[in-house]
Amino acid sequence: MTSRSLVSLIIPPLITATVAAAEHPWQALADPSAAEVAAHFSTPPPEYGLTVWWGWDGAITEEVINRDLDAFHAKGIRVVTIEAGYGLSASYLSPGWFETIKLAVAQAKRRGMRVWLVDEGKYPSGFAGGKFSAERPDLRMQALVVGERVEVAAGETLIRKLAPETVGALAVNQADNRSRTLVTGAGELRWTAPEGKWEVLIIQHAFRSSPTRAVNNPTRGKDDKNSLEDYLNPAATRQFLAWTHEQYQKYVGAEFGETVLGFRGDEPDYSINGIPWTPAIFTEFEQRKGYDARPYVASFFAPHPTEEQQRAKADYWDVWSDLFRDNFFRVQGDWCAANGVEYLVHLNHEDDMMKLVHSEGDFFKDMRYVEVPGIDTIWNQIWPGKVSDFPKYASSAAHVFGRPRAFTESFAAYRTPPTVDQARWVMNQQYVRGINLQEIMFVMASSGGRTGFRGWLGDENFPAAVAYANRATYLLAQGRPAAGIAVYYPNLSLWLGDAAADAGTLALMQQLLERQRDFDFISEEAFATALTLDGGALKNLSGQSYRAVLVPPLGAISRLALDRLQAFAEAGGRVVFLGREPSLVVGKTFQQAGGPPELDWAVREPSGELTPRVIEALPPPDVVLDQPCPPVKYLHRRWQDADLYFFFNESGQPQARQAALTGVGPVQVWDANAGTIGPADNAAAGNGTVRLRLELEPYGTKFIVVGAVPPGAAAKR
Repeated sequence: MTSRSLVSLIIPPLITATVAAAEHPWQALADPSAAEVAAHFSTPPPEYGLTVWWGWDGAITEEVINRDLDAFHAKGIRVVTIEAGYGLSASYLSPGWFETIKLAVAQAKRRGMRVWLVDEGKYPSGFAGGKFSAERPDLRMQALVVGERVEVAAGETLIRKLAPETVGALAVNQADNRSRTLVTGAGELRWTAPEGKWEVLIIQHAFRSSPTRAVNNPTRGKDDKNSLEDYLNPAATRQFLAWTHEQYQKYVGAEFGETVLGFRGDEPDYSINGIPWTPAIFTEFEQRKGYDARPYVASFFAPHPTEEQQRAKADYWDVWSDLFRDNFFRVQGDWCAANGVEYLVHLNHEDDMMKLVHSEGDFFKDMRYVEVPGIDTIWNQIWPGKVSDFPKYASSAAHVFGRPRAFTESFAAYRTPPTVDQARWVMNQQYVRGINLQEIMFVMASSGGRTGFRGWLGDENFPAAVAYANRATYLLAQGRPAAGIAVYYPNLSLWLGDAAADAGTLALMQQLLERQRDFDFISEEAFATALTLDGGALKNLSGQSYRAVLVPPLGAISRLALDRLQAFAEAGGRVVFLGREPSLVVGKTFQQAGGPPELDWAVREPSGELTPRVIEALPPPDVVLDQPCPPVKYLHRRWQDADLYFFFNESGQPQARQAALTGVGPVQVWDANAGTIGPADNAAAGNGTVRLRLELEPYGTKFIVVGAVPPGAAAKR
């Protein structure tokens, strides 16, 4: 088979991103001119602006709503995110609740403000304020759990009648943690224990929920009394929408896409002592994988599974994460798109992917049909001195899947409260990694008694920080991303418990950013639904072209991804395998995986380091500094007639370097603090690049535009 025919078979047709209506430009990628961007730079449209968490506690009256909105407006805040709190005068999801929302939306509209609606009465999303437990218990979250534990001595015979919900049994030798699955046919377990100290686990499916913090919980704590929905069942998600989104539509639907920007989800996940389950999953599994999962289910609880058992578990993870994507996230994303609003959500554990794959399956699958992919930063996860590059996951999802914006919830539970300057650092750290929609949660506004502008939110310099954030996120949402390097994300290896693959990916991410080589992650989901071969480039749904793909050290890769990477290499792209090469090539199932693959078509670097040989395989850099400078990070986006570069000095020391930037035309500095545009000093152009002296103060930022000069802005030519 020729490479040309191979390409035609394995590269899917281009899937175009949904284009929002012209009156909702923030919902779609566009190619604005510098003049069009400059027209709104000083005072950006509110849709792009920073939002604050507006938590409603106590009696929410028209007086309280007006008081709070006026206070927000005085700080320069033009967007609020409404969340139900405790002690409400109108209970959550009651007619009175929706009437209060209608009043708040009307008052926000009067002030030219915008509103995001939190889709739950606290968190995580998906329990509808307790309605699943109270009204539809059949649609509650379910899981595979250890239903019973039985001690069995050596030589003893265990005879046990099994409940209908039993799906398997596992005997674990507590002396060495070795295990064996047991036969559970005909509704009975009969087993004689050999030598050892044995415990038999009876595995069952059961209604089991992640803990929820609910507005109707009198303890105000987290427990499982208000069950989440069965995320893997589309009927449950449709019921969730009927209780929430469709009711909001009745009351404020005329403002959808106008004053009401969309729905904000929070941490849907399986934080359970068990494994996700839904009544249809064994049928779905057999249809997708071609074999029965039930003989393996008990082994999913084994402390040391065999390789065969671990592969079956990875197949199960593949199936349930597909169901999570399609039956929870996609149902909501499609509903929002059909109704002129956006679905914005972040998951749990984005800073620790080994935990995330346990509770949410696959970050990139989950974000595939979400209009605004997100992350959150809590517990000072992002802070000066820490390496925390995980915002790249959300921005990569946005870029690959053709979304103009990526979201952050910031400052909840920061145990070292930031100053205004520290808060700016945390914001900029995320902006330079591709985040361009900011939500502040450091102190939630308390509507029942007072507006909660405490700490740095009450600082006299906070309004200036808001103005900066509004301009910065507006600029960073314009045009299209420009990184030419992709990094394959090894989610299949993580399903196999490969912590070394996770560590290698984190190390590669840090090395690239510290060398000013920007990139996006591409996942198995991207290969399946979002990437096309365009000459010697892989093109994503943003229209962005990757000229090189780096594969971090890993244990497994799909046949689909491997074939498409080979086709990419044969068409002129560069593929580099760093360190440990895959030993498994996964097709329809992990059980039937082959490998190791022949990789003579790729660059192979056994050291796993970014050696000169690896650097040579990468496309020419769009930013070159005269000396190494790890603290300086950058982001590059392209407009119709200009290139935007954003630089951030993450260190407390001033940095000054000679820099060469790809681009043609005059060089301008767009000051996001002042909202002004002026010429860059000491800039010179030639041969498709511009050269300038890049000077950054401690923790300083700079927006540099290369290209057309907007009317009214002076720039040296």
